[in-house]
Amino acid sequence: MTTAMWFQAIGILLVFLVFVGLMMTRKLPSILALPCMAILFAIIAGVPLLSSNPETATIAKTILAGGSMKLSGAIAGLIFGAWFGQILNKVGITKSIIRKAAELAGDKPVLIAILFFITASIIFSAAGGLGMVILVGTIVIPIMLTASISQFVASIVVLLAVGVGSLFNVSNWAVYVDVLGLSVDQIANYTLVVASPLIVIALAMIVFYIRKDGKGRKAWAMPAATPGGGDKKVPAIALISPLVPVLLVFIFKIDIVPAVIAGALVTILLTWPKRPIHILSSALVEGIQDVAGAMGLMIGIGILLSSVMSPQVSAVISPLIESVLPNTPLMFILFFTILSPLAIYRGPLNVWGLGSGIAALFVSAGMTPVAAMLALRAVSNVQSVSDPTNSHNVWVADFTKSDINEILKKTLPWTMVSVLIAVIIGSFMVF
Repeated sequence: MTTAMWFQAIGILLVFLVFVGLMMTRKLPSILALPCMAILFAIIAGVPLLSSNPETATIAKTILAGGSMKLSGAIAGLIFGAWFGQILNKVGITKSIIRKAAELAGDKPVLIAILFFITASIIFSAAGGLGMVILVGTIVIPIMLTASISQFVASIVVLLAVGVGSLFNVSNWAVYVDVLGLSVDQIANYTLVVASPLIVIALAMIVFYIRKDGKGRKAWAMPAATPGGGDKKVPAIALISPLVPVLLVFIFKIDIVPAVIAGALVTILLTWPKRPIHILSSALVEGIQDVAGAMGLMIGIGILLSSVMSPQVSAVISPLIESVLPNTPLMFILFFTILSPLAIYRGPLNVWGLGSGIAALFVSAGMTPVAAMLALRAVSNVQSVSDPTNSHNVWVADFTKSDINEILKKTLPWTMVSVLIAVIIGSFMVF
C-alpha cells in the first residue's frame, strides 16, 4: 500500500469507529448511519460523485442508485415473510398453537417454558419482526409469570425462540443469497450446524435458570391488551401451516418467495376463513408496515455493500482484511468465537449492519462464501438473543419489567458457547 492509501485506510477506520460509537450509544440510528458511512468511505477513497465514463464507479450511480437496489431479493423475501406471518395471525393459527402448548404443559414450570420455547420457535420460523414477537410475547409471557416462572426466564424463553426461529426463517436467508451469491440449497445445508447448538444451549439455559432463580410472582397484571382479534377455532391440521415454507425449502429445494406463497395458500385452504381475499390483501399491507424499518435498514446495508465493494474502497480496505483473515480451522474457530460479541450494538459482525460488508470483503480477500455465511450465521446467535439494541429485546425487557443489560450479561456467555460449538463443527465442513 502507498502512503496515500494508508492515510485513506486510517480515515475509513476512524469514520467506522465514530459511527459504531454513535450506533452503540443510540445517538444515530443504523438506518441513517449505514448510508452516511458508505458515502464517507467513498469520499475518503476518492470515488467520484459523477463520471461521464459508464464503467467508472461513482457515488451517485454505483453506491446510491445501485446500492439501494442491491438487496432487492432480500427485501422481497422479507415482505413475503411478513405477509405470511400476518395471515397466520389473522386466521387464528398463532394463538391456537400457543393455546395447545399451554394445555399440554399443565402447571409444570419447566415443561411450560420448554414447550413455549419450542412453540414460539416454530412460529418465528414462519414469521419474524417485532409485531409477531409482541403478539406471541403478550400471550406466553403472562402465562409463564402466573406459573411462577421468573421475569428473566420468561424473557429469555421468547428471546431464545427468536434466535432459533430466525435461523429457520427462510425469508432471512435472502440476505446471504444477495450478499454472498449462495444458493438457497447451500444455506439450507448448513442451517442445522448453527441452529442445533443454540437449541441445546437454550434448553440448558431454561432448565438452569428456572432451578437457580426459584419461583417468580404468582400473579401478574397484563400491562396492555393482547393485540389481534378474538380467538378463532382452526382445524388441527392447519397448525402445521407455519412449517410449510420451511419444509418446501429444505426437502424440495424450492426458492424462498414461492415457498412462502405456497405456505400462505395452504394456510388459507386449511382454515378457509370467511373473507379469504380480504385476509390475503390486508395481511400484505399490514405485513409491509411491520417490516418497513427492516426494509429501510436493508437499503442502507445495500448502499454500504456497494461502497465497500467499489474498486476504490476495496483497494484500500482489502489489504487490512487480508491481514486478519482466518485461514486455518483453528484460527477460524478462535477468530469468530472471541469476536462474536462484535455482533451486538450494530457492530462489525452484525449481518443487519456492517457484517454484510465485512463478509463480502472476507470473500473478496479469499474466504469461501460458505465459510463467511457460516461464520455470520453462527455469530448471529449472539446478536439475536443478547443484543440490547434489538427492538424485540427492548420490548421484552419492558414488558416483563426486566433489566435489558442484565439479560445481556446473563445470556452472552451461553450464546458465545453456541457460537463456539457451531464454528467447531463448521470448520470441519468448510476447510
